[in-house]
Amino acid sequence: MMKLILRAVIASAIVWAGFADVPVIHAEDGSFQSEPLFPREKKHNHASCIVECADGSLLVAWYRGTGERTADDVQIMGARMEKGAKAWSEWFVMADTPGYPDMNPALFAAPDKSLWMIWPTVLDHRWESALLKYARADSDAGPKSPNWTKEGVMHITPGPDFAKQLMRGVEAIRGENVKINETEVKAIEARAKDLLYQRLGWMPRVHATVLPSGRWLWPLYCDTYSISIVAISDDQGKTWRASGPIIGFGNIQPSIVRKNDGTLVALMRDNGPHHKIRLSYSKDNGETWSDAVDSSLPNPGAGIEATRLANGHWALIYNDLSRGRHSLAVSISTDEGATWSATRHVEKHEQGQGSYHYPSIIQARDGRIHISYTSGGVPAGSTIMHASFDEAWVLKGD
Repeated sequence: MMKLILRAVIASAIVWAGFADVPVIHAEDGSFQSEPLFPREKKHNHASCIVECADGSLLVAWYRGTGERTADDVQIMGARMEKGAKAWSEWFVMADTPGYPDMNPALFAAPDKSLWMIWPTVLDHRWESALLKYARADSDAGPKSPNWTKEGVMHITPGPDFAKQLMRGVEAIRGENVKINETEVKAIEARAKDLLYQRLGWMPRVHATVLPSGRWLWPLYCDTYSISIVAISDDQGKTWRASGPIIGFGNIQPSIVRKNDGTLVALMRDNGPHHKIRLSYSKDNGETWSDAVDSSLPNPGAGIEATRLANGHWALIYNDLSRGRHSLAVSISTDEGATWSATRHVEKHEQGQGSYHYPSIIQARDGRIHISYTSGGVPAGSTIMHASFDEAWVLKGD
């Protein structure tokens, strides 16, 4: 009876956490805790990314403004939780281009203890005009905003066969037995050979991946063509070049995980008609990628992220729905993504009672898993949530 009462109290706390800024602790095992970075507000807070810094602090970046790409007051914000602290700092500005929306920050705590952030500045209120920028700090130590020592534009130039590959993808989607937006597909055809469209519009969503060779891979996507590409650096970020594109209409926002045999797997949001997490593979360290295919996991057109844990297992955070964003789950794979044997929900509500999406996931050096995500869709407004747990919490299931 006591356990049933305790579960009822926990469930009540979770519901309240969806509408107010109440920390949630699962008392049954003590391994899960969750809290907002700041009280809910009417401004739009979205697209967070979390990293563990060299000094053990946690840093989260997100964008905040009166809207998204059409709102010129959108800034990149940040907040820290110092190592051993119980609360997040007040937020601070990490990037701001006056008069333009800065969006979708992606953080990278590099092996040399530098901190990187890339993000798009939207030039004309359309995603197609996004200008990809970067900032680098020699040290990622706190207490507040990083001291950026180098900033600039990250130029991404697709290869000479880009247009031909795009058109092959267009023909492939027309050959599928799925409903497509023909107007959007025709726009892709019209822009396929336009160099300005090819070189603008690239945006990040998740962390960079470091390969055993030292190569850095930072996955990117664009809404211009509704496909993905990977930025490659073999000199610790001094220069970047583009991989071959991931072809398959509607694959965006890839997250890269490496298998033991060296195969790279990109798990992607579906921005098209499939309603499944999409997959692509690279056998040459990210230079080229296979055409996107469906996984067995649902996707409602919302962001995901996967990471390889220290024990070789994979962790995936995603909206486990074909429609809506009112359920946010973490799944574990012990066989490198072939199956996902355990799932537990971070948020699960009735449709219309909240929106929990655009998650970011890392494993800290102490083995604990940390996530951040958007919490909105309620009258009180939006906030960015942080939660932490261990793998055993996920393996126990709901």
